[in-house]
Amino acid sequence: MRPLRLSCLRAAAARFAHAERGATAVEFSLISIPFLMLIFGVIELAMVFMVTTTLETATEHASRQIRTGAFQTSAANTKADFKALVCSGMTWLSDSCAANLHVDVRTFGSFGNLAVAQPQPGSTFNPATTCWSPGQPSDIVLVRTYYQWRLFTPLLDRALENMGGGSGMRLLSTATAFRNEPYSDDPPGGAAC
Repeated sequence: MRPLRLSCLRAAAARFAHAERGATAVEFSLISIPFLMLIFGVIELAMVFMVTTTLETATEHASRQIRTGAFQTSAANTKADFKALVCSGMTWLSDSCAANLHVDVRTFGSFGNLAVAQPQPGSTFNPATTCWSPGQPSDIVLVRTYYQWRLFTPLLDRALENMGGGSGMRLLSTATAFRNEPYSDDPPGGAAC
């Protein structure tokens, strides 16, 4: 009896090895998981780059208002107004911009002092320590914007996350430094930071 069972098992194994009806499905199941992870990873990185580029462009355009003095001399010259100005340049992210964007604007005595003001790392980011000082005419100003972006790809979110604690968030930031133009009106401005 035993040899018969063994020969039946061998025959079944041989038929299974030569069968090609489900080979494509098996091959696809083996390849699909790494392939889909690669595709979603490329999409995730593309989204991070696109949000960073959008943030950079919006910050540059809004900072131009500070540089020319148009922002400081207008009626709407608060930190919240500047944040709204940056968000207006991030139209495709307008739903989440107000909640996820943080601005940090500081004045300096010389361009050499800019190196002292390091950006906040994502793991210890604290929006309460940001500053608001758009400066007076001819002041040197550093404008930084931070945007908290939620990652969506499973497993890759842990590799790209930089805000810590398994939050699945990445802190994106951009900065621009310039000397304010010598505009004529005396602006109210903010306190020096």
